[in-house]
Amino acid sequence: MRLERFAPDVLHNRERRHYLRRFNSDIYGWLAPLTGEIDDDHKSILDHMYNAEVYTQDEHVGRFFRTLRESGRLDKTMVIVAADHGDHLGEKQLVGHLFSVYNELVHVPLIIRDPQRDLPRGGTVDGFVSTRRIYQTVLTAAGMAKPAEERYTLAQSTAADPDGGVVFSEGVPPTNVVGMIQKRQPTLCQQRHCDQPRRAVWLGAHKLIQTGSEYLELYRVVDDPFEEHDLSRSAPTEVQQLRRHLTNLQQVPGGAPNAEQIEDVSDPALTRRLRDLGYIE
Repeated sequence: MRLERFAPDVLHNRERRHYLRRFNSDIYGWLAPLTGEIDDDHKSILDHMYNAEVYTQDEHVGRFFRTLRESGRLDKTMVIVAADHGDHLGEKQLVGHLFSVYNELVHVPLIIRDPQRDLPRGGTVDGFVSTRRIYQTVLTAAGMAKPAEERYTLAQSTAADPDGGVVFSEGVPPTNVVGMIQKRQPTLCQQRHCDQPRRAVWLGAHKLIQTGSEYLELYRVVDDPFEEHDLSRSAPTEVQQLRRHLTNLQQVPGGAPNAEQIEDVSDPALTRRLRDLGYIE
């Protein structure tokens, strides 16, 4: 990890090292919302450590690309760089990746290197894109997609977007973590709606977040990417339009799995890995 470049103060400052050790050993602190704003100095430590980790991962990716290039396989391989989620490092009084569908968590990288040139080289997309379409993109590139799957590939013009520019995200709180917070900090759990699912929808310039059945937040994310200005009361027309999309999504048969369904895992090895990660009890 490149601490000497991104976090030299952690290497040479005893108090900062002590804070980092205490922070890393507090597993519950990585799960529960904070009770107040994070100190600027502590925020700086977490940001610098995170940047050092990202740089380290980037070096590994670079070695991987060099190996592909030297072997002659790079120009025969579709490479997709993405992420399952980001992490909060104190923003909005949150740490980790629970209880949120804010941009810190769901605005992830998506880079595709396509040797077949179905995707234009050097091209970028300014609009919102759903990572769920990576699956159909890979199937199409491999010549294995059915017609219903092929229409969702990202290798087409934005005008052919089958979703019409609508993108969704959903976060379901793990029941075991909710139980811990309810036991230790019941008031905090209630205030931050820790036991409620979160759903978000993007369309045009706006993003609507619905927590539970009633709590709504609206952001003009093209101008407010850090989601600091809630417009839900001043822009009721946009709220109504976007909420209609969320209502339609919830009515889709089979919907997203809930926490109880996720816990029904028959593979012992998978069950053990999910438990180690804290997703099931």
